Amino acid sequence: MAGKHEVREEEEYIVVDGHRIRRTKPAEAEEAETGAPAEEHTHTGAPGPEPGNANSRIRLVVGVVSGKGGVGKSFVTALTAAMLRRKGHKVAILDADITGPSIPKMFGINRGGGADAASETEILPGETQTGIRLMSLNLLMPNETDPVIWRGPVIAGVVKQFWNDVRWGDIDVMLVDMPPGTGDVPLTVFQSLPVDGIVVVTTPQELVSMIVEKAINMADMMSIPVIGLVENMSYIRCPHCNELIWPFGEREHDAGAIRRGIDVAGRLPMDPAFAACADAGEMEKAETEDLDPLIAKIEGLLAQKKSEAAD
Repeated sequence: MAGKHEVREEEEYIVVDGHRIRRTKPAEAEEAETGAPAEEHTHTGAPGPEPGNANSRIRLVVGVVSGKGGVGKSFVTALTAAMLRRKGHKVAILDADITGPSIPKMFGINRGGGADAASETEILPGETQTGIRLMSLNLLMPNETDPVIWRGPVIAGVVKQFWNDVRWGDIDVMLVDMPPGTGDVPLTVFQSLPVDGIVVVTTPQELVSMIVEKAINMADMMSIPVIGLVENMSYIRCPHCNELIWPFGEREHDAGAIRRGIDVAGRLPMDPAFAACADAGEMEKAETEDLDPLIAKIEGLLAQKKSEAAD
């Protein structure tokens, strides 16, 4: 693997700078070892969620997805986490975008102040200034620009390890920042984590909406409910007259969302203040009322989960 970090391979693990990343065995190897056909990873007859970390209690798991890259999915994840934390909730982010992790940088966390080993079998997550806990592969890499050149099964194994081996502690809401598309990692998250719902991030172009609908269709096939759709880069507010400018054309509603019965839970502007917060690692200072409908929906699901646990 490219980069300066120390990598060695063991039979069941890949070791990156002392952190053991569990391999996922190909189906052929599993079948050869056990003599039984390997489980097919489809939405029908799929294995249930992984047990999770024994020292963690996570009440609500929300995936943040998009069918296409470049729509601001990680930004929406970070902003949603900051808003939930501001309202007093215990929040965590599992950065499942293994090959393109950007969550630590947006919160100003690097390897030196991030994740560390709690024991031979557990990892402690990084923690932001306001107490948001997060785990990302970039917290385990010496250089944040080192590429991750791993095949799909290994990447999927890392996501499982972040769920099972990180000592998250007591968490109200975990946001899972997923890579774009409908490949190995989204499939692993949907099958291995007890996802309660997803937030779909898009931008106001018909081409993007068409591709994002693939992610919605995947969630539907996996019986994962859609909490709402967030339209990013929707408009610009003129700093002089406060007039709204619609760079991609004004759209009162998203046709695809209406067709699928999905609520538009927020429209975010192109705002230089957002970019400044993200670049400076100060996402917790970003403020907006545009995501209030989404926050209300997530809080409603959390209240429902707490009520069910109390019964």
